[in-house]
Amino acid sequence: MANILIVFASDYGSTRKMAEALAEGVRSAGGAATLKEAEAATLDDLVAADGLALGSPVHMGSMDWRVKKFIDTVCSAAWMKDLAAGKAGAVFASGSGFGNAGAGVELTMLGMANNLAELGLVLLPLPKNTAGYPKAGLQWGPYGRAHNEDLSPKGLDADQLVTARAHGAHLARLAELLKNNPVFA
Repeated sequence: MANILIVFASDYGSTRKMAEALAEGVRSAGGAATLKEAEAATLDDLVAADGLALGSPVHMGSMDWRVKKFIDTVCSAAWMKDLAAGKAGAVFASGSGFGNAGAGVELTMLGMANNLAELGLVLLPLPKNTAGYPKAGLQWGPYGRAHNEDLSPKGLDADQLVTARAHGAHLARLAELLKNNPVFA
């Protein structure tokens, strides 16, 4: 059974809801999920995990500072000793923006995915045939539009969480495969 560490920051609760949906997906695929807010996640948590999912609200086209702090402290320590190479990795985000475009969500996901790639994680994309993709997906991962076009918070609806659940199940299956068949041994 793969153990997935889900590290996230959340402002209005939407990224937390997505993290919880990913955890449900992990468990539905026979894995174990550990949810940690970014400031509480440790190097021991990362080393013990078979996979890592990073989630963040979008802040001015970038990840939340708490997720960046996790990357700069915990992940950099793992990078120095190659403690995460070969594990499964995934990203997800929530946010808003004018024009219904998600205002920087792709840059946010790419920034987080870049850091996972630096660690040597095997990155899990989100294929367009994933349940709920048209409403809540990008090729990089699930995205929850948590605000109206006037930027007032609206939260996530059940349809948006379907994609996060599916991504969690995909991540658990990938992590199990990698755990049993190391690629960087």
